[in-house]
Amino acid sequence: MAKEVMIKVDGVAMPCPSQFEWSLQRVSAGESGRDDTGKMHVNQVTQKRKVKLVWLGKDLQTTSRILKAFNPQYIKVTYPDMLSGKYETRTFYTGDRTAPVKLWWTNNKLMEQIAFDIIER
Repeated sequence: MAKEVMIKVDGVAMPCPSQFEWSLQRVSAGESGRDDTGKMHVNQVTQKRKVKLVWLGKDLQTTSRILKAFNPQYIKVTYPDMLSGKYETRTFYTGDRTAPVKLWWTNNKLMEQIAFDIIER
């Protein structure tokens, strides 16, 4: 049985993340905001996807592979989109990345987690 891939970056399968948090951001025009009566006026320009990704307990080589895949300025990511209910491929950029060390022994080097957001371009 073929193993299902959750995320691909530029066509390359990534390890399945431990956490995948999908969100939809509204991008409003500059004149959007509340008037003097407190009523909100929203002039939505577009919507953009944002996905928080976390991998837990990965070794140094896997950590490096993930970070390198998401390192280019813009990447094409294939992922399950919660709004459309299907796999989509969209262009994203990557926010700040963290990879704190959990263990660093001779034969056992593990990251506590690898975490970052990808934001639709």
